[in-house]
Amino acid sequence: MNFLPEKIETYVEQHTEEEPELLKQLTRETWQKVNNPRMLSGHVQGRFLSMISHLIRPKRVLEIGTYTGYSALCLAEGLAANGEIVTIDINDELRWIQDKYFTLSSSGKSIVRHFGDALELIPAMETNYDLVFIDADKENYLNYYNLLIERLPAGAVILIDNLLWSGKVVAKAEIHDEETRILQQLSAFIQSDDRVQNVLLPLRDGLMMVRKR
Repeated sequence: MNFLPEKIETYVEQHTEEEPELLKQLTRETWQKVNNPRMLSGHVQGRFLSMISHLIRPKRVLEIGTYTGYSALCLAEGLAANGEIVTIDINDELRWIQDKYFTLSSSGKSIVRHFGDALELIPAMETNYDLVFIDADKENYLNYYNLLIERLPAGAVILIDNLLWSGKVVAKAEIHDEETRILQQLSAFIQSDDRVQNVLLPLRDGLMMVRKR
């Protein structure tokens, strides 16, 4: 969902750095061949992910939710020399499109994929990540945050997508709307968590930026 008027949205697009041609191709193919293409980070959010990565120059990045690989490629743009992105997805049905674009990208060799339940995989991994991007199943967002926050080093940054959830978070969640309820709980929890600094950006569907103190 876009919260800005269409003309303002267009203006923002026009005054944001162009995405690389490879990402434009990935966007087109995702919209042509993959279900739920709105799950793509897209031009403006993708450039924001790239900008943050360039500012941090991370050695190690963790992404929860790979989808077609667009956001991983954006995050890879700012990696430090010999840096690595670890990206996790619950299933491998989109492996084919990830394979294609990771192979075409000069950064593709820096991306390590795992398929399975992130809540089961992460405890067995190293957690010296400089940057984390969470964009997966909303029902587990609070679980992902709690699993990671104590294990990450001071100064690590977590980016969490969809925290405005098409505007539904500003009203009481419906009885069966577990996703909205969890997103509301997570935002409230982070707001009161003295271990971190946080800002909720009205970028696309809401992007929370968290820095561990």
